[in-house]
Amino acid sequence: MAGKFRIKKGDMVMVVAGKERGKTGKVLEVITKKGRVTVEKLNIIKRHTKPNAKNKQGGILEREGTMAISNVMAYCESEQKPSRLKMKTFEDGRKVRVYQKAPTEVLDKS
Repeated sequence: MAGKFRIKKGDMVMVVAGKERGKTGKVLEVITKKGRVTVEKLNIIKRHTKPNAKNKQGGILEREGTMAISNVMAYCESEQKPSRLKMKTFEDGRKVRVYQKAPTEVLDKS
């Protein structure tokens, strides 16, 4: 499933499919080899752990699970809706990611 994805760590995304549909959050991690993404405070999973050296208390830990990258889209805050991303090349040779619905808004701050 390894491929080239335009969504990167730190982007705001909206979930467009699955049990978390309609919610937005910041991307914490992109796993390109598996085509998955971890979004902040979404797809919370519970992990039952025994007490060990790292976690002396043990118990039920909650953390974000991964979801398929095809289930999320970049969220354009000016338009208040999800949008696809495209690459735009400037005259000086810089390539940046922009929203298709708001092409003047640049994602990469460089």
